[in-house]
Amino acid sequence: MDLLQSITLGIVQGLGEFLPISSTAHLVSVPFFTHWKDPGLAFDVALHAGTLLAVVIYFWQDWVEIFKNGVLPRSYNKKCEGRDRALACSYNKNILWLLMIGTIPGAVIGFFLESYVETIFRSPYIIAFALAFFGLVLFLLDKYALGKRQLDKINIKDVLIIGLSQAVAIIPGVSRSGATISAGLAMGLDRVSAARFSFLLSTPIIFGATLTKIPELMKAGISSEILMGIIFSAFSGYVAIKYLIKFVENYSYKTFFWYRLVLAIIIIGVAVMR
Repeated sequence: MDLLQSITLGIVQGLGEFLPISSTAHLVSVPFFTHWKDPGLAFDVALHAGTLLAVVIYFWQDWVEIFKNGVLPRSYNKKCEGRDRALACSYNKNILWLLMIGTIPGAVIGFFLESYVETIFRSPYIIAFALAFFGLVLFLLDKYALGKRQLDKINIKDVLIIGLSQAVAIIPGVSRSGATISAGLAMGLDRVSAARFSFLLSTPIIFGATLTKIPELMKAGISSEILMGIIFSAFSGYVAIKYLIKFVENYSYKTFFWYRLVLAIIIIGVAVMR
């Protein structure tokens, strides 16, 4: 793997992880189109480390308040008595524990089905179907759900449903962010709140996935290619988070549906010709 491949895959991972377009589908599709060799598990870990950096850096202030709310509830109640919409008050006071609960379904199902993800779910036809179908689900929910609830109103039922949707996203093409945003919209969250909760929920799952595979990264060593993958994954991930939140403040998710549909058609076309 050369530096161009490393940078390209880093950008693809960062954008795909947080935009509702499926990072896994893109990381499988790029080598499928270009005939690049599989960069290996160590590089995959590096890319996830980059996206972890992106979401932590973007939401570091939120995480500080979330942890304070979790361990100092009296401080939260006092600060938010007037509901002044300060950062702390924009979240449910139990948001830390709700995020932990929401992480469980994805972690458990991912643990037991990981081997299938690396084999049968990598078929280009499965990826294409998942891209088109779940893109349509996102489009329809965004158009008709019309949610107005914000994150201070989120509850345990919401996070269990969103957490289960995150588990479905182990299938390449579904998109973790797309699935969780769709579930958030279905539960009545507004566009921005659904996106923010999706990104917050990604933090522990990406952290866990990265932590369990750190030995593979250490074994391979930190080469210049791996370092570039981390840097560009982090940079593109940060950009994706920032501008998706700004985008959905004013526009719908239908752009991502059309992108996913076109990509699905291209994947099927290339697979049939081969």
